[in-house]
Amino acid sequence: MNKSYAVYIGSHTDTNNSKGLTIFDVDAEKGDLKKRGEIEVSNASYLATSPDRHFLYSITDKGVASFRILPNGNLNRLNTAAIRGMRGCHISTTKDNRFLFVSGYHDGKITVLHVNEDGSVGAIADGVFHRGPGSVAERNFKPHVRCAQLTPDEKYLCVADSGIDQIRIYHFDHTKGILTSCDTLRCPLQSAPRRLIFSSDGKYMYLIKELSNIIAVYTYDGSGRMPVFEEIQTISTLGKQYNDFSAAVALQFSPNEDYLFCTNAGDHSLGFFRRDLETGMLTQLSVLPISGKYPTDVDLFPDGRNLFCTNYDSSTLTFFHVHYDTGLIVMSRAPLDIDQPKCSLLVELPEN
Repeated sequence: MNKSYAVYIGSHTDTNNSKGLTIFDVDAEKGDLKKRGEIEVSNASYLATSPDRHFLYSITDKGVASFRILPNGNLNRLNTAAIRGMRGCHISTTKDNRFLFVSGYHDGKITVLHVNEDGSVGAIADGVFHRGPGSVAERNFKPHVRCAQLTPDEKYLCVADSGIDQIRIYHFDHTKGILTSCDTLRCPLQSAPRRLIFSSDGKYMYLIKELSNIIAVYTYDGSGRMPVFEEIQTISTLGKQYNDFSAAVALQFSPNEDYLFCTNAGDHSLGFFRRDLETGMLTQLSVLPISGKYPTDVDLFPDGRNLFCTNYDSSTLTFFHVHYDTGLIVMSRAPLDIDQPKCSLLVELPEN
């Protein structure tokens, strides 16, 4: 049976005509999208699905909005749950979809929410405010929680805080949803750790640093009483010629995780890296323009041969063929217009 896909794009809604969440049908073979419709979600700045892909969760001004994903890609709204804090910027879930983590940029808070059996978002289980001064007075003068991600063994929650240049690590209680601080990874001052992802084998963590435009590679070992992270590589997200005002934003693996992509907002470029599956190390292949302004996200089509970037300032999606043999991307179609896209999510649709 052929697999079906949908793409969901979250947009800011304060300064344009966007409803917030746009649904696209996917031509996986051609690497193309066709707009299906929009759903009202105020400032849908980040999206995530449940691991079984039956539910979609979106940041909204009032907290988190939840939806059931229908077999045709349409969404059935379930509920909106408050987080008792300022608007979030990132969402992730546990593998069993019993808990959801919301990162708060504006108030430096990580919020843990229960998820109900029907996929709707429940009550708050825990909330932790980060404390401490930032390192860049004009921008990072206080905590800014940008991303919260469980380690692959789900023992620990790693929380990237770009304001205080740290990865705070918490033990996570899967019964009560409680966070207990257990360690801290300190990054160079003014580096601003923004987003982190783990390889599926659980051995490596990849951390993108917004202000220093660096990807840091760590080994991870959770077999002992405490988590052990060791930094084994740092590599620039930028090419030899670049914009001095660049900010590294998003990270995305290829389907087989043998390549890694990143976006550079300000430099308006996409970084393309080969990844050694045994050592976890990265080799930069190219850094190329994305024919748009301020790319905030990148998503690959299922076969990895095509990708698209969401470009916030130019209000476009731009599309490219990926040439792994040469390390290049080549534009594959005209851009699609969409108001201030902030994030993208390609989802394999449930069968029922």
